[in-house]
Amino acid sequence: MLVFVYGTLTDPKQAATLLEECSGEYDFVGRATLEGLHRVDGRYPTLVPGGSVEGRLLAVDEPALERLDRYEGVDRGLYARVTVPRADGRSVWIYVGDPERLGVDTDAPWPAGRSFRDSLQTYLLRAETVVLPHE
Repeated sequence: MLVFVYGTLTDPKQAATLLEECSGEYDFVGRATLEGLHRVDGRYPTLVPGGSVEGRLLAVDEPALERLDRYEGVDRGLYARVTVPRADGRSVWIYVGDPERLGVDTDAPWPAGRSFRDSLQTYLLRAETVVLPHE
């Protein structure tokens, strides 16, 4: 599985510190650009509609992905893990933080929804969000 990382986990030392604690396997497989979302900083970095962000692709197995979920606070509603298409048609996981939960002050045009995850999913269905690996 591939995960697009755009914050602290782009640093190999930070990723190693986090992922070597679990029994999972991981490997950086290159740089990429995520089109359709851009990074903003609050208590933690997150993504909001529009623009693009540079990052890295991290190949992970199931135990490593579970560790990333815990790190990103998916179970606490801090971040949602969703898939976006890669230019070649494969899927890539991304983590997008709830701006309200992360203290991000933004005028991002999220669509209305019952929850942040619903708004995020609606945006991803409507927008031309794609991960473009660098050659």
